[in-house]
Amino acid sequence: MLFRRRKATDFGEKLRTMFWPRRSFARSARYFSKRVLRLTATPHAIAAGVAAGAFASFLPYLGFHFVIAAAIAWLIGGNLIASAFGTAVGNPLTFPFIWGCSLGLGRYILHGSEPGELVPLQLGRVLSELDFVLLWQPLLKPMTVGGAMLGALCGLILYLMTYWAVGLFREQRRKRLADKARQRAHFIPGQTAQ
Repeated sequence: MLFRRRKATDFGEKLRTMFWPRRSFARSARYFSKRVLRLTATPHAIAAGVAAGAFASFLPYLGFHFVIAAAIAWLIGGNLIASAFGTAVGNPLTFPFIWGCSLGLGRYILHGSEPGELVPLQLGRVLSELDFVLLWQPLLKPMTVGGAMLGALCGLILYLMTYWAVGLFREQRRKRLADKARQRAHFIPGQTAQ
C-alpha cells in the first residue's frame, strides 16, 4: 500500500489520539473549518446547520446529538452535513463544562436563586432499572432547560460567525479564480517571459 504507516498503531496509540490529536487541536479545528467552508450550499444553509449542531451538543441526550441536529437543521433549512460538523462543539473536553453550566442554569431557571441541594442519584441503579422518571426530575429536566438556553446562544453566535466566514471565503475564492483567469488570458503560448 502506498500511504500505509511503516509501523502499525497499537490500541493505546489509537485511544490516545481519540482524546489528544497527534498534531494539535488547532490543526483539527482548521481541518473542520475548511471542511465547513468548502461545502456547496448557501451561506445560510451552512451557518444554520452548524448552529443546529452546536445547539444539539448542549442537550444532555448523548447518542442522539446527530439525530437532533439533523432534525433541527432540516426544520430551519440548514445543511445536514454542516449540522454534523456543528456537533463537534460537544466533545469529551467540553462536555464537563457544558453539562455543569447547563445544569446550574437550568436549576436557576426552574427553582430560582435557592435551588436547594442536588439530590444524590444512585445512577447505576437508575440505569439498570431504566427508571427514567428518577433521572428526569433532578438531572435531565434542568440540563435540558439550561442546555437549550446556552445552546441557543452558542448557536446564534456560531451562525453569525459561520455566515460571515463562508461569505468571506467565497469572495476571496472568486477573486483568486478571477486573477488566475486574467493571467491565463494574458499568456501567449510560445512567448517567453522577460
